[in-house]
Amino acid sequence: MYDPAQLRTFLAVAQTLSFTQAARRLGLRQSTVSQHVRRLEDATGRQLFARDTHSVELTEDGEAMLGFARRILEVHEQATAFFTGTRLGGRLRFGASEDFVLTRLTDILESFRHDHPDVDLELTVELSGTLHEKLDAGKLDLVLAKRRPEDPRGELVWHDELVWIGAERLRLDPEQPVPLVVFPPPGISRALALEALERRGRAWRIACTSGSLNGLVAAARAGLGVMAHSHGLIPPGLVRVPERAGLPELGAVDFVLLHGERRASAQGAADALAASILAGGDRLHRRRQRG
Repeated sequence: MYDPAQLRTFLAVAQTLSFTQAARRLGLRQSTVSQHVRRLEDATGRQLFARDTHSVELTEDGEAMLGFARRILEVHEQATAFFTGTRLGGRLRFGASEDFVLTRLTDILESFRHDHPDVDLELTVELSGTLHEKLDAGKLDLVLAKRRPEDPRGELVWHDELVWIGAERLRLDPEQPVPLVVFPPPGISRALALEALERRGRAWRIACTSGSLNGLVAAARAGLGVMAHSHGLIPPGLVRVPERAGLPELGAVDFVLLHGERRASAQGAADALAASILAGGDRLHRRRQRG
């Protein structure tokens, strides 16, 4: 009843909230993406996206289809692997940024390990900037991280907004430097936050530095300062800083998959894990709320 190609297209649009970005990810024309979504909506008899010239949002039925589409595609891939007799193996060095520590990335990795028990999966959790450096040095095979602003490489997992977050009770004094809770260099969020404040001419100070997201979240919850963070990954206990605080806009951020230099022994496993992450990308962040 449901075409796997249409389901993959649906997931790409749902995760990027953009027909254009989904087309780029899938290597399709935008008209083909629209056609796939329309045919899937015809098959379900439901509207899956609310869209106009400015935005794309999942409907309630679209939210329901997310889980169904992911499970259908997972079973489809399992059946394909079983009947073609393919069994992946080898060592796969996978790097994930600290941003995903509090997400359901573990669910995706657990499913991957179950489906491919012969793959020796080696996980590295680091800052996005550090992962880019290790990938370029040939120390990783696949990376899931924020994209450097000047770097066009990478397969888009989802596009998000970078926002200021902090404890709900936190109040910033406009006459005092902005207290920052940040990753150390070469953190990408840190660099973007400092650049935005410098452009605005707003004074700042480092209130807390930690290479651990859990450490930063604890400091922010304690009211030590504000963080620059993905809107879709705001940790429990923290909220978006209101506009009246006068902090500068931080712009958009892309989370991407990047492949390292192709090692024959890791290529199949890297491709399979990348496909799992793209299919289950909605597990990695909460759906954005209106307002």
